[in-house]
Amino acid sequence: MVNKQLNNGIIYEGPSLIDGSPIVVIATYSGRNRKTGLVLQTYILLRDVDPRYASKSGLDYSICGNCTMRGEVTADPKRVIAKNRRCYVNLGQGVLLVWKAYKRGVYPKAETQPDRILLGLDRVVRVGTYGDPAAVPAHVWTQLLSECKTFMAYTHQKPWRPDIAMQSADSYIEAASHWSAGRRTFRAIANIGELDKNNEVLCPASKEAGFLTQCEKCRLCRGSVKAKSIAIVEH
Repeated sequence: MVNKQLNNGIIYEGPSLIDGSPIVVIATYSGRNRKTGLVLQTYILLRDVDPRYASKSGLDYSICGNCTMRGEVTADPKRVIAKNRRCYVNLGQGVLLVWKAYKRGVYPKAETQPDRILLGLDRVVRVGTYGDPAAVPAHVWTQLLSECKTFMAYTHQKPWRPDIAMQSADSYIEAASHWSAGRRTFRAIANIGELDKNNEVLCPASKEAGFLTQCEKCRLCRGSVKAKSIAIVEH
């Protein structure tokens, strides 16, 4: 009997490899994101903590590690998320909806090797739509990506699987150090003038590049691609 391909599922529940806290990884197949197109999104979440409170309290370290875009812990009752948070992921939209659906028991288990392989089969996979993939055991990603069409992945933890993930760089100096070590980077820049044209290209799916394509078609954001690094103007 051939199992039917799922459109969503829980691909991991267990300790974070960053600090041991209980986390969960939810995969959902969706084309609602204008920039990415139709891809399998993977959300790395704290199992028992509302993503907004995780941000505000600093508990998101368990899933995001030392990413500088997390913002600052705050006790301000008027704030819902961290102060000065720069991350592009809106915690009050897709991330929150996925976490609430998980708590309601909406998603089926897909934690076996065959389930993970089938979930990623012939699909474009976004590794870490929210959260850092380094928080998750590597075999989870290896299985999910083994029969996929292609994938995109980034990490702030270093070094972590340069064959899978691009390194998220917080500065030009940091990016240059990765380039010298043969690693590709993804870097947020203040304006197009900061682009290093010798080593980087502007994200083709970005507004500044004229929305030339979508991530599902571009396929440049993976560590193993032989291409220049990617930069995007920070919004």
